[in-house]
Amino acid sequence: MAFEGIKKNLGFGCMRLALAGDKVDYDVFNRMIDEFIAAGFNYFDTAHGYLEGKSEIAIRDCLVARYKREDYILANKLSAWYFEKEEDIVPLFESQLKLCGVEYFDFYLLHSLTRESYKKHKACHSFEIVKDLKKQGKIKHIALSFHDTADILDMILSEQPDIEAVQLQINYLDYDDPGVQSKACYDVAIKHGKKVIVMEPVRGGYLVNLPDKAAALFDELNGGSYASYALRYAASYPEVFMVLSGMNNMNVMLDNINTFKDFVPLNEEEYKATDRAREIIREVRQIPCTGCNYCTEVCPKHIPIPELFSAYNKVLSAKITGGEAKESFPKDRSNGSDCIGCKKCEKVCPQSIEIATHIEKVSKL
Repeated sequence: MAFEGIKKNLGFGCMRLALAGDKVDYDVFNRMIDEFIAAGFNYFDTAHGYLEGKSEIAIRDCLVARYKREDYILANKLSAWYFEKEEDIVPLFESQLKLCGVEYFDFYLLHSLTRESYKKHKACHSFEIVKDLKKQGKIKHIALSFHDTADILDMILSEQPDIEAVQLQINYLDYDDPGVQSKACYDVAIKHGKKVIVMEPVRGGYLVNLPDKAAALFDELNGGSYASYALRYAASYPEVFMVLSGMNNMNVMLDNINTFKDFVPLNEEEYKATDRAREIIREVRQIPCTGCNYCTEVCPKHIPIPELFSAYNKVLSAKITGGEAKESFPKDRSNGSDCIGCKKCEKVCPQSIEIATHIEKVSKL
C-alpha cells in the first residue's frame, strides 16, 4: 500500500512545539516549517489535545495560512477522552477541521487505542463514523495509534479491516519491552498488511539524554548524534513509511533533516550498539516517561509530572545532582508533595506508568 503525496519519511510531530510563555512561538514555528518543506518533507502530525489545543491553531496560522493545501500532508486524531457519546464525535471532528483551517485531513487516527479505549470507540461507533467521513471526502486515510500489547492489536485489526496504517511506539529501548512490545506489534501490523507510522522514536528525549556508558557506545562510532541512531533504528524497519519526530527548535530539525535527507539504514555494528545501549539504560531503571503531557491535562493539582520525572531521570543518570533537581522546582510551583493520589493521570498515560507510586518516590528523593 502506497500513500499519495508523501515526499519523504520524516514527519513533523507537533506535540512539543516551542513556546513563548504559554503560547506557541510562531516565529520559531514558521521558520521550522519553511526549513522542513524546503528540504522536501511535508508530513505534519497533530491532535486535539496537543499543547492544550494550541497545536491545531498553530497549524492553521503557521502552515495552512501560508502554504497551498497540496504542499503538505496533515494528520489529526480522535481521542476517546474528548467525547462521551456517539453524538459528540462528528461535532468534535468538524471543530478540528475548523481549528486547523482545512476541509479534510489526509490521515485521521483513532488515537491511543488500548483494550479499554477500544471498548468505548466500539460502543460509540467511532469506526463507522470515521468511515462515513472518509466517504464524504473529509478524510483520505483512516489509521490508528496504539498503546497496548500485540494480542490486542491483532484483535482490533481483525475486527477493523478498513484501518490503512498503524502508528506504533518503536525505538530500540522498547523493542522487546513486555508492556510496549514494539517488535511484536510491528509484526502484527505487517501480518494484517498495514503500513506503519512510528511515534516516540527517541522516547521523548530518553534516547538523547543517555547515561554516559550508553553515550560512549555511539561516540565510538563517530557517525552522528544520539538522536540520529534512534531515528535510523526506527526507520530501518521495511514497512515503516513515516517516522514522527517532536521537533521544538531549529537545531533538532536540522539534525533530523540531515539524518533523513539521504537515509541509510543501521549497519550491523550500529545495531549492536543499540542492543548494548538498551541493556545499559535498563540497568539505570529510569521512569519511562515520554513527556506527552496527557497526565498534566487531567491532574487536579496541576503537577508538572513529566518535568518531575525528567529531573529524576537526570539524577539517576548522573546528569544533575539531587540538589540541582530540587532547585528547578521552587516552592511556588506544584510538585510531587501536592499529589492527592486520585490516579486520573494513570488512566490516560500511554506508557501505563504507575505515576502516583513514582511521584512518591521522586518526592522522597
